[in-house]
Order: sequence, then C-alpha cells, then structure tokens
Amino acid sequence: MSEPQVETPKPQIRRWARPSFKLPTGRGWRWTGGVLLGLAVAVAILVAIWDWNWFRGPLERVASARLHREVTIAGDLNVNLWSWRPSATVDDIAIANPTWAGKGKMGTIERLTVRVRLVPLLWGKADIRVLAIDRPNFALVADAKGRKNWDFSDGREKKPSNFPPIQRFVIREGKLSYVDSQRAIRFQGTINARERLGADSRGFELSGLGTINRAPFKAEVVGGPLLNIERNKPYPFDIDLRAGDTYITARGAVPKPFDMGQFYMSATARGQDMAQLFPLLGVALPNTPPYSLRGRLSRDELLWKVDNLSGRVGDSDLSGDVSVDTAPERPMLKATLSSQSLDWDDLGPLFGAPKTGKGQTLSPEQAAVVRTMAAQQRLFPDATLDVSRIRAMNADVSYSARSVRDTPLKINAMAVRVRLDDGMLRAQPVKVDLPRGEVSGYVNLDARGAMPVTELDLRMTNSRIETLIPVQFQGAPALTGSLVGRAQLKGTGNSVHKAFASANGQVTVVAPSGEIRKAFAELAGVNVIKGLGLLDKADTTPIRCAVASFETRGGVMRADNIVFDTGPVLVTGKGSVNLGTERMNFEMRGHDKKFRVGRVLLPVTVKGPLMAPKLGVAPASAVAQGGAAVALGAVLSPLAAILPFIDPGLAKDANCGALLAQAQGQGTPVNSAPKALTAKR
Repeated sequence: MSEPQVETPKPQIRRWARPSFKLPTGRGWRWTGGVLLGLAVAVAILVAIWDWNWFRGPLERVASARLHREVTIAGDLNVNLWSWRPSATVDDIAIANPTWAGKGKMGTIERLTVRVRLVPLLWGKADIRVLAIDRPNFALVADAKGRKNWDFSDGREKKPSNFPPIQRFVIREGKLSYVDSQRAIRFQGTINARERLGADSRGFELSGLGTINRAPFKAEVVGGPLLNIERNKPYPFDIDLRAGDTYITARGAVPKPFDMGQFYMSATARGQDMAQLFPLLGVALPNTPPYSLRGRLSRDELLWKVDNLSGRVGDSDLSGDVSVDTAPERPMLKATLSSQSLDWDDLGPLFGAPKTGKGQTLSPEQAAVVRTMAAQQRLFPDATLDVSRIRAMNADVSYSARSVRDTPLKINAMAVRVRLDDGMLRAQPVKVDLPRGEVSGYVNLDARGAMPVTELDLRMTNSRIETLIPVQFQGAPALTGSLVGRAQLKGTGNSVHKAFASANGQVTVVAPSGEIRKAFAELAGVNVIKGLGLLDKADTTPIRCAVASFETRGGVMRADNIVFDTGPVLVTGKGSVNLGTERMNFEMRGHDKKFRVGRVLLPVTVKGPLMAPKLGVAPASAVAQGGAAVALGAVLSPLAAILPFIDPGLAKDANCGALLAQAQGQGTPVNSAPKALTAKR
C-alpha cells in the first residue's frame, strides 16, 4: 500500500501596494493657495506693524555691557533686513561717563546709520557699505591719574583699533572736546568726514578745526576713494596738520584697511619749538629754537618709530632714530641722536635761555626773552619747567655732537645719555671734550615731588688755562698751565634761575702749574703804572699753585681763601657770587715775596653783574709789605681737604705739594678737612 503524497505549499511572494496619490482637485488647489496667501498676508501685516523699538532695551543692555558704562537709546530703532545689504538706523544715542568721571555724558549721537553686505556677514566678516554719524558730540576726559573716559577695555590690555573696510564713511557736524589733566592739554573743535564724487574728487576727506591749548588747530586727512577699497590692498592717505606754529605734512598708507595698528608715512614737521609737539604726540620734548625735520613714521601695534630722522634745529643739524612704546602706563621714549655740527646757542632754549645774534635762528617769543634778559643783564632764565610733562613719560635718549661751535669756552665735542624714569631724570654720563681735557659727570633732576630738585656733579680734568682763558699778549697767551676743577651743587626750583638761587654745595678750581706774564702778575700787586710799564716785556713767571674754592649756601658762592702763588707775589683774596641776584664781589690782595722800596700794595676789586663785572682798586686799603708768610699760614689750612675734593693726586703735585709743605713749615694745620667737603665724594 503506497504512502499518500503530501503536497508542498508554494512560497508566496509579498508585493508592496503602490501608494495611492491623487492630485488635488480644483477645490484642493484653492485651499493650498489660500493657506500660503494667508501666511504671506500675515508676514506682510507683521512687517507692517512690527516695531523694532521693542529691541531698544536689549540693545542698550548689550551695548552697556560691552562699553562698561550706561548706553541709552532715546530715539527710534529702524532695521531693514529684507535686502542683500541690510541696514539699520539708531536715533539719539547717549553714552554716559564712567563712575570716576562724574555725572554727565561722554558723548551723544543724533543718528547712526549702518549698512552691511549680507553674504560676508554670514561668514563672520563685516563688510560695511555705509557708516554715517550725524551730529556726534563727545567730551573726552583724561584725569590726573591717567584714566580715560573713552577707554572701554575695563583694565584689559590695550590694543589698536581694527575696523573693517568701509566704503562710505560720513561724519556730519561733529563736535569734540578733549581735556587731559595729566598732560595739561585742552582741545575744542569740530570734525567732519565725507567723500566727494565727481571730476574734482580728491577721494575721502576728514577734517578738523578748532583750538588746542588756545592755539589755532586745523587738520585735514585725504585718502583714496573708499569705493575702491580692498581688504588686502594698502590704502593711501595724506595728512596736512597745523597746530599753532607747528606744521606737519605726511604721505603714507594703511597696509590692511582699516587696521590702525599698522601704518607708515613719510612725514615732515616744522615749527618754532619742539616742546609744542607735546599736545599732539604726548611725548615730552625739550624746548628748542625753530626746527624743520623729516623722517619715516610707522606704527606696529603699540610701538611707534621714526626712522632716518634728519633736518635742522636752529642752526644745528640733527639725525637719528626714535621710538615710543605706548604699552606701559607711561610711554617709553628711546632715541639715538647726533649732530655733525652743533651751534651752542641752540642749547639755550633747552634751559629757557635762548641767545641771539647775527645769523641766529630764533622764534619771535625766544627773541623777546633774549631782549628781556639782556636788558636785565641776566644769565640764568626764569622759564618755568613743566614737571607734568616729565612725569607723563619715561625715556632713554643718547645724544652726541661731533663738533661744537659758538661756545663761550672752546669745546670740541660733547655727548650725553639722558634717562627718565617715573619723574626722575638722570643725565649720566655727561661728557664735554675740551681742546685739552674734558668735563664729565652727571646732572639729576628729581621731578617726583611738588618742586623739582636739581643735583649736579661735574669734574674738569687735564684742561689748560690758555684754552679756557684765551687772553693774548703780543701774539702769545698771557696765561698758560694746567687746570682742574669740580662743581657739586644741589638746588630746588622749577626754573634754572630758582635752582641756582637756592643751591648748596662746593665749587673749586685749581691750577697746579703754569706760567703768567710778569706784567700780569705785577698787576695783581696793584702797582698799575709799574705793571703797565712792563707790558712790553716778554718775560714770564711760573704759577706754582692757584686755588679758588667756593662754599655755596642758599645760592651764594663764598670763597674766603683764594690763593694765587706766582714768582714775584702771593695773591690772596676772598669774595662771593650771588647766583640769585647774579652779582659778584671780590677783593684780591698781593703780597710781595721780596721787599721793594716804593712798592704800594693796593687790593684789586671785581664787582658787578656776572655778565658785565668791573675791575677796580681800593686805594684807601693800602697795606704794608712783608705779609706773605703770615697770609700763607692764614689761607692754606683747608687745602689738604680742598685738593682731594677735585683729585686725590693733587696733594702730591709738585707745586701744590710744595705749597702745602711750606704752609706746614709755618705751623699751619693743613690736614684738617672741613665736614662740608668730606660728607659726599
């Protein structure tokens, strides 16, 4: 019996049902169109009734947080977003002062208009088509502590402004005031910016007009057309600026518009006094005669440089390199300057004492000072030192002059390094090369207190009398010999005159050896007729040792023991120089070393203004001869201290040493050293 066959079921293939899709009927189309139309109408109505002023509050809060002070918007806020170049206008913007500046507004803007390109903005880059500022009015203030009400950094590191390219920049009827208490600068003026289009267009123009420290001010910046500006193409500009007697012109470029941290220009500057540049540059420069300088000015972030500086200051040439680092709290000035030929008169204005004469270059103000000082027979000027400028910066400046002309005393060359740190100015080393010998030392000016204090210590070494006192007699020097000296003074005052008028210290001059025409030595004995009778003789007499030492107290230099030891006579004397009144009063007396019949000894007097002293005699003060030994013992007692004050080796000098030995032989205590001389060496 066969098995029944089982039928295997066939696998079933599952098929997906084709979705059913029906095109909308005419009624469906009407519903869809109605919905879209409703949305469009809703958007149109929303746009029509939308008030962007709803965003004024959030915008004020964001701006206040970014600027760290209150920002208010009292006018309308209008925005046009439906464009490839969206724009916005904001009316009646006010920016308050920081708390330390008191109540009031730092600035206001009547209307601010901005238009940008949309596509670059989507990539995070601002490409400004229009930036228009209507009637801005800003009052910028910097207080005595250096705080600035326009500093929005909130104590963060300072960085130069970096603006995106702007194709149309407009400032209409702007007003600006600036007061800097620390630098004593005041500016009041107007500012406008526009771009002229047409055949006579010069491109973009930015102009300012007003006063700076009461002097007229006018500035004009002309740049290339902003319509052609490219982010990576240098943007050229010209500057024409006048501030009082200062005139600056420049031509340069911004490598990456408008990254103001990088630019360069070839500039020229001329004016009556370089100190007048301070309100423009914020850099304290010395008083000078009229100048004309040129160089390449560049900026690299917070570092400013002037390379290849050259030109003239007064009748002297000047060249070198200068840099100013504005990153520190006090800007740091560094400079290396030199002159091939320095006119000594050009240093006069540095101390407030310009000099005039045929061919001299002076401003009208300096010429007036010269006339006044000449009429008063004055040497030291009263020009007030502005200590606020010294405190406003630090500096390290080296200067050298290869040759010096028109000097009261012959000078070959000079060099000085000046360092200014936190109101303390140090000129060290100071070096002046004489035809024979040099003057070296330091000068300090401490302007950190209420009143400046000046201290100097200068030494003259290896010099010669004939180079400093070039008196000729019958074609030959009347005085020859070595000469050394030292001046150590300290005074208080905000002018050269006040500093000297209050000076304390010591001034000493020594001639260890030399020769003098016998006629001039006899004149010291005050037998004037006999002295004049010897003027046709060429014989000389040696100078054994001459010492004049001045104790200075309260601006009065007093010498109680002046010694001038020659062959025929020993001259002694005393006297004073009042640096306040600038007058001198000396009396010199000769002591014959050998008794001569008929010899009359009368003192010589030197009196009058420092600028024009007069020589005279005092016939009522005749004394008997034979007092040389007594005088020597009376006047030489402090020599052991005076000579080392200048040079420790002087006491061992053959002539001065012999004079000391002679005094010791007469019982003079030459080894006692006054405290005033030993206190500070």
